[in-house]
Amino acid sequence: MTLIAPDPTTAVAWHTALEMAGVFAGIRLFAANVRSHAIGPITGDRGFAVALGCVIGAIVGSRLAVFIDRPDRFLESWSSLRVLMMGQSIIGALIGGLVGVELAKRRAGIALSTGDAFVVPLAVGIAIGRIGCFVAGLHDDTYGTSTALPWGVDFGDGVRRHPTQLYDIAFVIALASVLSAWRQLLRVRGLRFKLFLAAYLLWRLVVDLLKPVPFVYPGGLSGLQWLCVAFLIAYAPALLRDMRALAAQSRVQPSSTARTSLR
Repeated sequence: MTLIAPDPTTAVAWHTALEMAGVFAGIRLFAANVRSHAIGPITGDRGFAVALGCVIGAIVGSRLAVFIDRPDRFLESWSSLRVLMMGQSIIGALIGGLVGVELAKRRAGIALSTGDAFVVPLAVGIAIGRIGCFVAGLHDDTYGTSTALPWGVDFGDGVRRHPTQLYDIAFVIALASVLSAWRQLLRVRGLRFKLFLAAYLLWRLVVDLLKPVPFVYPGGLSGLQWLCVAFLIAYAPALLRDMRALAAQSRVQPSSTARTSLR
């Protein structure tokens, strides 16, 4: 018995079901994190507004990223409803979700960072969604190129390929685990999320080299890879600012401890 969907209809059904399961699990975990971490005013209607901003931003960003990645398909389908069925992108969802959250926070008058509460929910949501991508097999554009490695997977066409969906699952789980373990060390609020987002986009820039590129941009990269490059450059100042703040805290902390011990 194979786990790979045998036809497009079955693939879409499984992919959609697991994708929705990932979104639901992520939202529930985010709500639990907000309660357990007591993140200031992010409760009640405000918490719902932040979650809603994330979901709407993720949907819009996901679609736009797919249009960037496959402009050929977009031009073929833009005048019909088929343009709404062009697929989705985790990269676009992450970037769009970030924008949606920031807009929702501004609307709700929330100034503090809420990103850290999203780290584990995002990892779980991505992992569940990627199971759907794996089951969809060749009916989804997330499979890898051919490989002779022993863990290569035949998605139904007789070619053993990199199971890049499983690589993605392993990476986000490992990344979230490390960032959670370093929670006390990374004590600048919002830094864990920034590291998660930057690390994932950098990972996708690299691992997508193992995937077919239907529409090639300059440098032999896909539209999603160039989107990763652009956002990493734009996001670098915020990440470096928090890293400098963490370094400053680390320099102050030992001296404070020393003064306390001499009293």
